[in-house]
Amino acid sequence: MAKDKKEKKKEDDGIERVVSENRKAKFDYDVLETLECGIALVGSEVKSLRNGTISLAESYARVRNNEVFLVNCDIPEYIDANRFNHKRKRDRKLLLHKREIHRFAKRAMEKGLTLAPLKLYFRNGRAKLLLGLCRGKQAYDKRQTIKKRESERGLRQIKMFRR
Repeated sequence: MAKDKKEKKKEDDGIERVVSENRKAKFDYDVLETLECGIALVGSEVKSLRNGTISLAESYARVRNNEVFLVNCDIPEYIDANRFNHKRKRDRKLLLHKREIHRFAKRAMEKGLTLAPLKLYFRNGRAKLLLGLCRGKQAYDKRQTIKKRESERGLRQIKMFRR
């Protein structure tokens, strides 16, 4: 019976509950590399995230004093927290190992690269952020992406009608 519990626990380890995904970042940037990191939150922020309210659209990560912070991320106040509520757009510290910070910070300092949050989710009850090292797309790159997406949609529709 103890063996069954261990097997079940291993199965539950990979469960993710996605809170928010930054689809705009995937359109505006080419993602070169990704990294999963923790995020330091206060209690009312966690409650608000569990309700599914967050906006990653205009947020980005910034390196300050060998630490990485998530800037301009909007987590609305939790209504039932009353006076213990948090500020909506405060800078939130990202939890990374020093070697990860040095590797990402060094590459992020290159011209044209930025650290953009791609997805925020809960894994094993802890909030995790998928951070991407991205290069901005030019207008012609975005047009090519739209053209490719529309052609794939057309092919899918043709396949569906043939069945």
